[in-house]
Amino acid sequence: MSAVEHLHQKETVLLDREQLKTLYLQLDPIGADKMVNQSLEDLAVCLAQIKKMHLGGQAEEARHEIRSLLAIARKLGMTTLARICRDALDLVGGSDGIGCQAVLARLNRVGEGSLIAVWDLQDMSV
Repeated sequence: MSAVEHLHQKETVLLDREQLKTLYLQLDPIGADKMVNQSLEDLAVCLAQIKKMHLGGQAEEARHEIRSLLAIARKLGMTTLARICRDALDLVGGSDGIGCQAVLARLNRVGEGSLIAVWDLQDMSV
């Protein structure tokens, strides 16, 4: 009998700190914090909606949420997440179901990691 191995996925999350710095320079610190926090909330909602819509077979709705997530990722300088969003847009609703599942799982992992990375940056001076 063979043993089942559990692979622990660890993703490297890349942030463009200059993008965040620019946001804080364009807005006052309080306004920037509000905007970033709202964007992080929206990002978490998008991740949940994408999963729900994909599981429900609502490909076009999932693609709409992925585009919203992509806009948030670009605004906050989440370069890895933005790249995976583009990959997901290519696969959702297509014929490669296994590839789509893999990319959406990665999107979720990197999305959660990106949330944590930005929260950590907010605790430090941007």
